[in-house]
Amino acid sequence: MELLYRKAGIRDLDMLTETRIQVLRAANHLDETVDMSKVRQESYDYYAQALRDGTHTAYLVFDGDRFAGAGGVSFYRVMPTCHNPTGWKAYIMNMYTHPDYRRQGIAYHTLDLLVKEARRAGIPFITLEATSMGRPLYEKYGFVGMRDEMELPGGALDA
Repeated sequence: MELLYRKAGIRDLDMLTETRIQVLRAANHLDETVDMSKVRQESYDYYAQALRDGTHTAYLVFDGDRFAGAGGVSFYRVMPTCHNPTGWKAYIMNMYTHPDYRRQGIAYHTLDLLVKEARRAGIPFITLEATSMGRPLYEKYGFVGMRDEMELPGGALDA
């Protein structure tokens, strides 16, 4: 098996968007009957803008012509702090490996590419959300749980 890890570009908007929908369905245990049209359109718009302005980098993984996996990293800025004087942060997201290719190191290699992208950009602070399936991979790479972050639950806005 000869895998190709390719940095995604504008030509990949449809594939990135559909992969995003697959990831969200899997992570949230959503079947095909759940309407994802709004999320699909917003994801497409996000990728179109973020790939152009450099605030997102994604990798697609192929085995020949067959899609094997993907992952992305978003770059964003918050107010500078003593621990992060530039305020720039990176957020790993949309990690996905096709079921036929799992447990072959694809996700680890994709994660490594994304972390290296953040490091090349000079971004020291990298976070992610982990599913129970992904947590061992991230821990193996060196990610640790966070103590001080909190969230105000609210979910999606009312329609």
